[in-house]
Amino acid sequence: MNAADEAAGWLAEAWETGNPIAAPLPEDLAPTDAEAGERIAAALVARLGLTPIGLRLAPGPRGEWLAGPVLEPRMLRAGTPLSVAAYPGARLSAGILGVLGEALGEGEPVFSALHPVLDLAAERWTTGAPDAAHRLADLNGLGLLLVGKRSAAPGLPQMSDARLGRTGERPRPERTPVAALVAEAAAAARRWGGLPAGAVIAVVGLGGSETPRAGERWSAGVPPVGRINAEFV
Repeated sequence: MNAADEAAGWLAEAWETGNPIAAPLPEDLAPTDAEAGERIAAALVARLGLTPIGLRLAPGPRGEWLAGPVLEPRMLRAGTPLSVAAYPGARLSAGILGVLGEALGEGEPVFSALHPVLDLAAERWTTGAPDAAHRLADLNGLGLLLVGKRSAAPGLPQMSDARLGRTGERPRPERTPVAALVAEAAAAARRWGGLPAGAVIAVVGLGGSETPRAGERWSAGVPPVGRINAEFV
């Protein structure tokens, strides 16, 4: 067994039991760069017996943008109550998800649908990922993606003034270059071999990042794509 497979075994146990593990990993297993983190992530997906259905771009431990896989069981329809207790260290943010209308080529992604999303990022590390390599190894902090209604917007916006807050609040918008981030996500997907029609590209981390608590309702708006709400239990 190589180091990536052994490290993936540690993480797989954390994913399956919900019990986080210490980071950094032991020196002989710890990823030293992004490529090593991605190798562990690939081994982890194989151990979990799941097939990625797309890519998710999210802020890393130091604010850098990192790309990781989307797993279908981690995508839920809007209106599904979310358990905070099941995701230690969970952080909530808004985002946009696009469904590819055709296989990803060299040009701009062609989307058949756009959706607003709420992203509940999670940690399998007891004190959080210490660096980008460990975050990537842990599938880029994938928790849950709550997917809202299909957007009526004519296409992907260049910029979006995303808002995220408890229902009833009026949070300040945060301007984000959505199209540029989607292009960055598409470039990462091409580096990994591309994506077929029907796969998804999600950009999350919009509107800031917050810690939800049980009993709260949260709302997000990502104009012009749409709005989405979530209830936490």
